[in-house]
Amino acid sequence: MPAKYCIFDKLLLKKSTDLNYKMDRFSFLNAANTAYFAELYDKYLQHPDSVEPSWRAFFQGFDFGMEESGVQPDFAPAEVKTTNAAVSVPDNLQKEFQVVKLIDGYRTRGHLFTKTNPVRERRQYTPTLALENFGLSENDLDTTFSAGEILGIGTTTLREIVNHLEKIYCESIGVEYMFIRKPEEIQWIQDKLNINDNHPSFSGDVKKKILRKLNEAVSFETFLHTKYVGQKRFSLEGGESFIPAVDAIIEAAADLGVKEFVMGMAHRGRLNTLTNIFGKNAKDIFSEFDGKDYDQEVFDGDVKYHLGWTSSRLTDSGKEININIAPNPSHLETVGAVVEGIARAKQDLHHAEKPNQVLPIVVHGDAAIAGQGIVYEIIQMAQLEGYSTKGTIHIVINNQIGFTTNYLDARSSTYCTDVAKTTLSPVLHVNADDAEAVVHASLFALDFRMEFGRDVFIDLLGYRKYGHNEGDEPRFTQPKLYKAIAKHDNARDLYANKLIAEGIIDENYVKQLEEEYKEKLEEKLEKSREEETTRITAIMQDEWEGFEQATEVEMMSPIDTTFNLEALTEIADVITKLPEDKKFMRKILKIIEGRRAMYFDDNKIDWGLAELLAYGSLLKEGFDVRMTGQDVERGTFSHRHAVTKVEESEEEIMLLNNLKGDQGHMYIYNSLLSEYGVVGFDYGYAMASPKTLPIWEAQFGDFSNGAQIMLDQYISAAEDKWKLQNGLVMLLPHGYEGQGAEHSSARMERYLQLCAVDNMYVADCTTPANFYHLLRRQLKTNFRKPLIVFTPKSLLRHPKVVSTKEELANGSFKMTIDDDFVQADKVKTLVFVTGKFYYDLLEKREELERDDVALVRVEQLFPLPKNEIRAAIDKYKNADDIVWAQEEPRNMGAYGHLLMHLPEAQKFRICSRKFYGAPAAGSSVRFKRRHHKVIEDVFDKNINNQ
Repeated sequence: MPAKYCIFDKLLLKKSTDLNYKMDRFSFLNAANTAYFAELYDKYLQHPDSVEPSWRAFFQGFDFGMEESGVQPDFAPAEVKTTNAAVSVPDNLQKEFQVVKLIDGYRTRGHLFTKTNPVRERRQYTPTLALENFGLSENDLDTTFSAGEILGIGTTTLREIVNHLEKIYCESIGVEYMFIRKPEEIQWIQDKLNINDNHPSFSGDVKKKILRKLNEAVSFETFLHTKYVGQKRFSLEGGESFIPAVDAIIEAAADLGVKEFVMGMAHRGRLNTLTNIFGKNAKDIFSEFDGKDYDQEVFDGDVKYHLGWTSSRLTDSGKEININIAPNPSHLETVGAVVEGIARAKQDLHHAEKPNQVLPIVVHGDAAIAGQGIVYEIIQMAQLEGYSTKGTIHIVINNQIGFTTNYLDARSSTYCTDVAKTTLSPVLHVNADDAEAVVHASLFALDFRMEFGRDVFIDLLGYRKYGHNEGDEPRFTQPKLYKAIAKHDNARDLYANKLIAEGIIDENYVKQLEEEYKEKLEEKLEKSREEETTRITAIMQDEWEGFEQATEVEMMSPIDTTFNLEALTEIADVITKLPEDKKFMRKILKIIEGRRAMYFDDNKIDWGLAELLAYGSLLKEGFDVRMTGQDVERGTFSHRHAVTKVEESEEEIMLLNNLKGDQGHMYIYNSLLSEYGVVGFDYGYAMASPKTLPIWEAQFGDFSNGAQIMLDQYISAAEDKWKLQNGLVMLLPHGYEGQGAEHSSARMERYLQLCAVDNMYVADCTTPANFYHLLRRQLKTNFRKPLIVFTPKSLLRHPKVVSTKEELANGSFKMTIDDDFVQADKVKTLVFVTGKFYYDLLEKREELERDDVALVRVEQLFPLPKNEIRAAIDKYKNADDIVWAQEEPRNMGAYGHLLMHLPEAQKFRICSRKFYGAPAAGSSVRFKRRHHKVIEDVFDKNINNQ
């Protein structure tokens, strides 16, 4: 603070009752540099805590005086309320403060008064930005104010200040940013906005390119509308400026060092984007419109506006970039999570030093971004260590309608983008008819992302020319709106007229562009009709080189998952020894020391240690492992402890990253309390990283129902729809321990119902060794399939659930496990069982001393090992009682799956709970009674359970 103001603090607090003296001691306010006070007051309005306390008290008093006065044009001079006195602020300085308040009003609320809506009247908001609401009037317009310094335009008239503010905040771009809490970000935005009054200054060549991209967008839709009348295409008409916007982002981002782009978007404008941004041959799109069959035999395909694409593009400045658009289902916004996962995988694998070289762009619809909860989940990931992608550019193609629902019925918030405020991300609302403003805002968004590594939103306000699809009649529900739209010129023609007026092009320029582009499309259409079939290309084939599509034959073939015992012992040595120079909780030391004894002294390896050894063995072979989920670092049941904390500092120790020699990287992150978004993210991660073992663990198995859309639309169906392989592993704790209806069942019946031919693996293992080999199998094949594993809870510490180091090193995954404790010729009852229930039956058999009952475990539920099951039936040929036993109710569990896939199962005696709506009873007494009844039924073949 300048020396002449240093006494202010003391003067402000000094006791006095003499008004003349009070005016005396503030007399320097009349003579001092008003620009300094204006700047200080502006700083106070934006970040009160950043202002020196005595000045803050002064400004608080001034604001209080303003409020008391009612802020009318002829209001009395405001009084600053100090500790023991009140002092009037000189009129000239008071007016300066009012102008600063006006500037703050435009910054905070200017976006409410923009010209951003091309086809509707804006809603009216109060109070307005009228001068009178800030204690100013038209009489002040020609008065000079130092507050102009704040805007970078120097001391100037109020008229010029208002003109400047109107241009920045109230024309084709409305900016929301004053809720941001970081002063450096606000200052950066304000400096950026002050350049050229937040208006573009493009060269003639750039303007011509914008027009060319607009023409491509408009002409493409017109061509399809003519050639494929009434067919669904979810056209971009009304939002065509999206194409030059994305083009500009890609071109400019490449110049800033971005190497790869990953985009996700739903249907609207997708075909246009595929052709005019990603370079997909229009011939292929026409083939898809013609409904030709696919040239791949085992492949169902998908509708054309769901398909993805990968291409390499050469920018105008000569930079080669990789661009990907992920395939998407009809469930809006789901693809956003997938895109973030793909981007993060690319960052981890190829751009670890400069992760911002991968740029995610997520395109939303206005109704979807406001209505779909997954958007909130994705946005909450944006700054988390395990999910950050260094900033995403979100673009909303805002049609101002959802199917037939008006925006007033589609949300409670002011804007569809208000979810952005969750993470204090700036939002730019732009008139889609103003192509230059759209490109300008897009470049602004890109610069913000590259500068701060944070999300930024563009709300592109346009309209939807036709109904929800091209066969729909929108006038049924919005007759007034669609009457206006029918008369409205498209963005290309509006922009062309502007460039003609500027003398940049003549009247024939657009006609020539249109004819040339249409001619190219006609050629592509002709070529497409010479072909009888169409071919779908999977995305990111460069990442999947060397991997093959697999049928059930390959899935059921033996895979070598052995691992050198000596190397395994070296891993065990590292992960069972904590650093001696750090202090850990006694319980942690006991757990780690217990593991060491398990491996080196007892040769009895439990579930948790076998799991960590599986990861360690894969890491030693050069693979990466990524694991996320709620509380996975420790494990919900405190069995994993992959990350340990130093007691006093909470420093994290991850022993799996300390293996000797070269190794892959172990990534493990406790997730936010999300299933839908997180599973989508990790599915995307797996899509881009086939040499990583990607794992999502549910806290309890039934938590996965929160991600059901991901299971239905991606995990079970993506290979059939989009030729996408994916190796995501889902660990779902499952087992009936009397804890009530919730968290007992992982609802395996739902997963098994989704299984078909060769789309995924489903397993319910009973030994640590089998789990170890199951995990290793995921990466030892030359194909990838999703893997669903029903993991145990009580068995994590069961004394019989142990394996030896030799079983880990030299064994393999067993799809079924035979009974080694009985003689085949003595067996009268053959029981097939899966998972934890095996140990309940084993305990009962030992209690009854029954050697005539064989317990055969089915460890892999899909693809169902039918040959192994039949071999067991043949082996126990004296058994006249074959049982399927499960702890789940009859309508749940694996029984229905067995009936569908194994004809012989129709003759099995079923032992289970009865049919129930809830997975288990809430009463522990009732649970035990039902559980024991099923166990007793297994050993009494005279009971009819049919």
